[in-house]
Amino acid sequence: MLDTIIQGVINEPPRVVLYGTEGIGKSTFAANAPKPIFLQTENGLGRIDCHKLPLVTEWSVMQNQLHAIYSQPHEYQSLVIDSLDWLEKLIWEDVASTNLVDSIEKIGFAKGYKFALKHWAEFLNMLDAIRNERGMAIILIAHAKVERFEDPEVQGYDRYTLRLHKEADATLREWADAVLFATVKMRIEKEDLGFNKTRTIAKGIGSGGGERILRTVGSPACVAKNRYGIPGDIPLVWEEFAKYL
Repeated sequence: MLDTIIQGVINEPPRVVLYGTEGIGKSTFAANAPKPIFLQTENGLGRIDCHKLPLVTEWSVMQNQLHAIYSQPHEYQSLVIDSLDWLEKLIWEDVASTNLVDSIEKIGFAKGYKFALKHWAEFLNMLDAIRNERGMAIILIAHAKVERFEDPEVQGYDRYTLRLHKEADATLREWADAVLFATVKMRIEKEDLGFNKTRTIAKGIGSGGGERILRTVGSPACVAKNRYGIPGDIPLVWEEFAKYL
């Protein structure tokens, strides 16, 4: 058994989950990865010059597209799924249909969401096969939501996380090598109102301040992580992220 010991760093293509608010530039970030191909579950790539397969409208279509990426000859180096929260809707529809109901919530005792985890496990296994055997980077895009987090050490607080069911959210975050939150870093200014009064103004993009950034380390404000030693904030540009891979 000791003859099978492996030593040293293994350089593998990254598994990235990228989430953020609408219009922040998530798809543009992924489009600048090496030779990407998009599998789209929502219409939103019309203004981005990229290679993409037809819109996925059923879970079985996603399975077929992933199988094609895995088995057919191509020169793509990155696989992008855009987006996870729309894919989750297709998974729920498939679970409901399999159980002969019109909504996953009608399966009872929250069993439907447990059944959905089997779909997610199959999905991630297919992605790992594509990564390991085809050498492709995996980039999964999702939207953000604000969720209350009850921290056992301090008073509870709101934070950004993936717009997914909590168990799917936890599964995907555990699987990923990097969970990145795309946001705008506001520029804070104070405005003099006279009579010894001031007010604080947060300026974002389009108002003379702010820049698009990736948060790569978790904080009370957002869920994030990385296994590459990336600093807490970096510009929302693929080339900046790739420096640390």
